[in-house]
Amino acid sequence: MMDYLADVKIYDAGADEATVNKIVKHLGIALRDRDSAMVSTSDPNELARVKTNWIGKKLGVTGPDADKAMEETIAAMKGDRTKSRVTFYYLVAKHLEKLETL
Repeated sequence: MMDYLADVKIYDAGADEATVNKIVKHLGIALRDRDSAMVSTSDPNELARVKTNWIGKKLGVTGPDADKAMEETIAAMKGDRTKSRVTFYYLVAKHLEKLETL
């Protein structure tokens, strides 16, 4: 099992363990499979699902703000070939200032 908190702390040294655990709990069984535990930022269908299901439904953000949050997160993680879904979701929520609503 991956150390999700350690991975998030690569990008946000002050990451809160409870917040990371909420994202892990939200993702649940999806994290058991390596493929679904990662975000493929080169797949437009994958990004559309993240935008609809995480940013739109869970965080309540749509439109240009959702697009900008994804673009910023992709840019921040560009050096990481295996983008953890937990870390990606955390950074999107942080960018949108929605961590406290999780």
